Amino acid sequence: MDIKLSPETELSKISRLVDSQKEALKKLRVKTVLDLLYYFPSRYGNVAEIKNISSFQKGDFISLYGKIDKLKISKAHTSNMTMAEGEITDSSGSKMKVVWFNQPYIAKMLKNGDLLKLSGQVQDKKGRMYLSNPEHETIKEIPISVGDSLWGDTGDNLNKFGFPVYPESKGITSKWIYHTIDKIFHSGILEELEDPIPKEILEKYNLPGLRTALVWIHTPHKQSDAEAARKRFAFEEVFFIQLQKMKERKNNRSKKSFILHTEDKEIEGFIKRFPFQATEAQIRAISESVKDMKSGMPMSRLLEGDVGSGKTAVAASLVYAATMSSPNSNKYAHLQTAYMAPTEILAKQHFESFIKYFAYTGVSVGLITGSGCQKFPSKVRPTEPTSISKTQLLKWVESGDIPIVIGTHALISKNVKFKNLAFVIIDEQHRFGTEQRQKLTRKDDFVPHLLSMTATPIPRTLALTIFGDLDLTLLDQMPSGRKSVLTEIVLPSNRENTYEKIREELKAGRQVYIICPRIDEPDPTKEMAILAKSVKSEAERLNKYVFPEFIIDIMHGKMSPKEKDESMKDFMNGKTQILVSTSVVEVGVNNPNATVILIEGGERFGLAQLHQLRGRVIRGEHQPYCYVFTESNSQKTAERLKALKTAKNGFELAEFDLAQRGSGKLYGEKQWGISDIGMEAIKNLKMVEAARNEAGHIIDIDPELVSYHKLREKIESRKEIHFE
Repeated sequence: MDIKLSPETELSKISRLVDSQKEALKKLRVKTVLDLLYYFPSRYGNVAEIKNISSFQKGDFISLYGKIDKLKISKAHTSNMTMAEGEITDSSGSKMKVVWFNQPYIAKMLKNGDLLKLSGQVQDKKGRMYLSNPEHETIKEIPISVGDSLWGDTGDNLNKFGFPVYPESKGITSKWIYHTIDKIFHSGILEELEDPIPKEILEKYNLPGLRTALVWIHTPHKQSDAEAARKRFAFEEVFFIQLQKMKERKNNRSKKSFILHTEDKEIEGFIKRFPFQATEAQIRAISESVKDMKSGMPMSRLLEGDVGSGKTAVAASLVYAATMSSPNSNKYAHLQTAYMAPTEILAKQHFESFIKYFAYTGVSVGLITGSGCQKFPSKVRPTEPTSISKTQLLKWVESGDIPIVIGTHALISKNVKFKNLAFVIIDEQHRFGTEQRQKLTRKDDFVPHLLSMTATPIPRTLALTIFGDLDLTLLDQMPSGRKSVLTEIVLPSNRENTYEKIREELKAGRQVYIICPRIDEPDPTKEMAILAKSVKSEAERLNKYVFPEFIIDIMHGKMSPKEKDESMKDFMNGKTQILVSTSVVEVGVNNPNATVILIEGGERFGLAQLHQLRGRVIRGEHQPYCYVFTESNSQKTAERLKALKTAKNGFELAEFDLAQRGSGKLYGEKQWGISDIGMEAIKNLKMVEAARNEAGHIIDIDPELVSYHKLREKIESRKEIHFE
C-alpha cells in the first residue's frame, strides 16, 4: 500500500471505487477506515452454506449461487396470494425451489438461465425444502468453492470458523468488505489504535482490548472469539451513550432552577377536582415530580404510561404546582410552563383539556401553532377560547400574563420569549430531536424543570440507556372503569366475517380506524418492493366493495399539517365514519366515538406499536374492538401476535417483543440512533447497568474527563443520539 493509513483515511484513497460502490458506502454511512473497521458482520457463514443445496436444513439463512429456471407467476392455494416461483440449480447439480411471495413481478424481471446469488431463509412445506423471499443479485459466474473462487483466502481465518457475512448494499458485497478490511489489517494500523475504554474496566468485565476485538469480530478463529468481540463492542456503545448522558445530567444539575413553593394541600385540592379518581400511580408520579421541583436543582424526568393511563392529568397537576408558585415572592405573578406536542391536533387537544382543568383558577392558557393562536381569557371565562393575533399572544407570553403556553414546534422559534419559564413539558419526546429540546429548555438564565412524556412502551434496559439523563417514572395503572379492548387476530380466511362485525358498529353510529403499513402502492419495477396494504388503494377498495354506504377519508404522513388537521377534524366531528390511515394516528388522538381499529399487516408492526395503536379506541364509554389482520399463517407470527391478547400492559409487550423479534428489528438505528450491535446490549440488563455504573463513577470523579482524554475525544466526536 503506497499511502500511510490513519483511522480518518477515506476508503476512496485505498481502493478504487466505482460510482455504485460510492453510493452504497454513502448509504451504509461508511466513509473512513475507522467506519469500515466498525462495520461489523451480522453473522458468519461456512463452506456448506454455499457449496451444496443438499446440506441445507430448514431455518438456515444461506447464500446460494446457481442458475435460475422454470420461472412463472402462480397463486398460493390457501390465501390466493400472487407470487413468483423458480428453481435454482447449484454447481453440484442439486436443485431447490425458490418462492417470492407477493412479488410476482420478479418472474418477469429475471430470465430463465440467469446466474444468481440468492440470500434468504430455507423453509419446508410437506417435506420439500424451498428458499423463501430471497434477495437476488445477477452474477457472471458461479463460484466453485469458498476458499478458491469466492473469498480468495484459503487460510485458517475462514476454515476454522467461517466467513463474515456483512449487511450489503447494491455495489458493496461481503467479499469486498472482507478483502478491504484484510488490506487495512495488513497495513499495521491496528498497532496505532488507542483503546478508549480504560484498561481497568476491560479487565473488570473480562472484555478484549480494541485491537484484539477488531480482529476477532472480522476474522474469528472460533465462535467464542466472535462472541467476546461482540460483547465488547456492545458494552462500548452503551458505555459511551451513558457517559454522554451522565455528563449532560451532571452539567444540568449544577445549574439553577426555579424552586416551587406551592403547598401540597393546594395540589391535592387540584387533584380532587379531576372528573375521575386519581390512581395510586398518578399520585406517586405527582409526588416524585413535585419533590424534584422543590429541590433547587432542575428536574429531568421521563413519564412513561400506557395510552389512557392519565399522563395529561399528571402533567396538569405539575403545571398547577408551577403556576401557583410566584417568582421573587410576588403573589400576583406566576411561573410559566411551555407544553410542546408533536402535532397540531395533539396540541389543540391538550389546550382543550387544560381549559377544563384550569377554568376555575383564573389562569390564562395560550395556544401557539403554525396555523394560528388562541387564548382562554381569565376574566370573561367563555365556554370557547378566542382566536388572537400571534403578535399579541407573544407580548402576553413575554410579559408573563399568560402562564401556560401550549404549542407545537412553533414554541421553539426565536420570537417566543418567556418572562419566567420554570417548567417545560415535551409530549412524545422521542419525536423531537435533541437540538429542538435544548432550544426550548435553554431560553432562560434559569434551567427549567423538564418533564418528558411518552405512551410508547419502552423496555427498561432501552429506557435506562437512551434516557440516561432522565429519572424514570412509570404510570403502570389504568383509571377504574376503563373498558379493556377486545382483540382478535384475523387470518385471511376470516376477513369477511370481521367486516360484518365492523358494519354493525358503524350502523350503531360508531366510527372506525383502519391502519395500513404504507401510503402508496409500491413500484413494481423495484426489486425489493414490499406489497403491503396501502392507505390510498385500500380506501378505494373499501369504498367500492366493502363499505360503500359509509363516508371514508384518508390520513398519512405525506399530507400537510393542514390537510391532516382537516381529515382528523372531520373524523372527530362525525362527518367521516371510517378513517384509513398509516400509523400517524398512534399518538394522542382522542375520539371517544371511535370504537373499532382494524390493523392491516399486523406482522409488519412491533407489538408495542400495535398496542399503542389499539389504545386509540379506549377513550369512550362503549366497548372497544381491535382486529389485527395478518397475511401470514406461520406459527411464529401467531404466537407473537397472541401476546397482544395475553399481556397485561404495554411494557410487558415491549419486553416480549424485544426478546422475540430482536432489538435491531424492534428499535433499530433509524429510530434510536443505536447500532444493531449496541442494541444487543439492550437485551442484557446487567450489561446496561454495568455500563451505567462505570460511566457514573467516571463522571463523579472527573466530570469534564480531564484525565480521560480519549474518552473526551470519543464523546465529542459522537453524533447525538436522536429520537425521531
